[in-house]
Parts: sequence; structure tokens; C-alpha cells
Amino acid sequence: MRSPADVIHRYLMAKDGNRPHLMAGAFSEDATLAMQVNTSGIAFPPLSCGREAIADVLVRRFGQSYENVYTFCLAPPPRQALSEFSCAWLVAMTDKAGGNVRVGCGRYDWRFQAGTGLAEHLAITVEVMQVLPPAALEPVMLWAASLPYPWCATGTAVARAGGVVGVAPVLEWLLECESRSVSQLAQGVEQ
Repeated sequence: MRSPADVIHRYLMAKDGNRPHLMAGAFSEDATLAMQVNTSGIAFPPLSCGREAIADVLVRRFGQSYENVYTFCLAPPPRQALSEFSCAWLVAMTDKAGGNVRVGCGRYDWRFQAGTGLAEHLAITVEVMQVLPPAALEPVMLWAASLPYPWCATGTAVARAGGVVGVAPVLEWLLECESRSVSQLAQGVEQ
């Protein structure tokens, strides 16, 4: 049985590296993908059914449009078998067509299959997607390359952003998300 951390890592390696063959180690054959896009900076179909359809959307078609992709899960990797796992994510990438740089963030909600540990459902919420000019390539890619891949603490991502221009809306959402998570944890401890 695969661990949730291994499944998520394989998915990120498949998507970021345009390696569709790795999706077999991440998703069950009949897995589903639900996409909720709350920004105009990017578009995806709302629902994909089956590993091949998911690979087509998140790897093949994604790889036709984007390169220099770095995706980070902003949480510690899960250390045990879980049926569900959620975390914020951060992505930096470039458009192949025009050279624009995109930096975005949102949330992953994973559900894993009993027995195999493969993902049976992934819900991806895209909250913010900043589209920056090609001149942002060097500072954004230097920042992304400096982060621990693929598991990174929100504080590390924010601190290392330094003076990267144009990413403030992404960083603000990530900090708000982390603040809500800490508040929810504190409320759970008090009860």
C-alpha cells in the first residue's frame, strides 16, 4: 500500500515534470478530479473521471501550456496512512506561449482508497492566480527553486519571497489560510 505522502509526491512529479506515466502510482483507475477555480487567471474543466482523463487535464494538456512548474504542498508530509488529507498549495510556472509567469495558490483535498492507498478523489481549489510579465521569470524562479520541494512550510515560502514583485495577493491568501488553520486547531484543543 502506498502512503499518502508518496501518492501526492508522485502526482506532483507527474504534473510538474510532464510525466503522465507516473499517474498510475498516484490515482486509482476510476479516480475523480473536481476543480473549483475562483480566479480568472486560469481555467480547468470542473470534473474529470478516470485516471486517464485526470492525466490528460493535469499532465498532458497542462504540459502543453506551461513549463518551469514548481508545485508545493504547504504542510508537513503525512506520516501515516490516512483516508483524507488537505493542505494549501503554491505553484510557480511560466506560459509556453507568451512567457508570462504565473504564481498561484489554493487548496488540495485528497481522499485515498482503502487497500491500495491510491487517490480515489482529488478536489483542487484555485484561489489566486497572478499573471506576471516575462520580466518576473528570474526572481520568481529563483524563489521557487530555493524552496524545499515538494513539502514546504507556509512561513518558509513567504519569508523567502523577499522582494518578488506581484506575488503579494498569493502570499496574503496563504497567510490567511494558515491563520485560519491555526485558529481551528486552537479551538479544537479548547473543546
